[in-house]
Amino acid sequence: MSVIRHADARRTETPNAVMTTCASPTQGGTGLAVWRVEMESACTGPRHAMDTEQVWTFLTGSAVVELDGEELLLGAGDTLVLPADAPRRLRSDEGFTAVVASPAPSTAHNLDTGDRVTPPWIA
Repeated sequence: MSVIRHADARRTETPNAVMTTCASPTQGGTGLAVWRVEMESACTGPRHAMDTEQVWTFLTGSAVVELDGEELLLGAGDTLVLPADAPRRLRSDEGFTAVVASPAPSTAHNLDTGDRVTPPWIA
């Protein structure tokens, strides 16, 4: 059993959001990563795909998720299961907070640049 204290949570800032890792393999977990996403208002994330399924539960605010050519509006209390390898982009006019879980590790593929990375909040 592992306890990850709030003070020890890993925090990663990107131009579009702040991710706070709640649990991951490098923090004593096994094969699951859980993190909190906080996106400010008027932000849009990159167009990308993940090689694993993700489950997003929105706690506050709202977002539009462009998923494989479809636009989905999600708000507080909504949960979205994003399939592996599906092109996606998140944007928010008002900002949002969500909790996300996925198998770990996983790799992100930026569909505009071709870059592939393991996001640090999932490792």
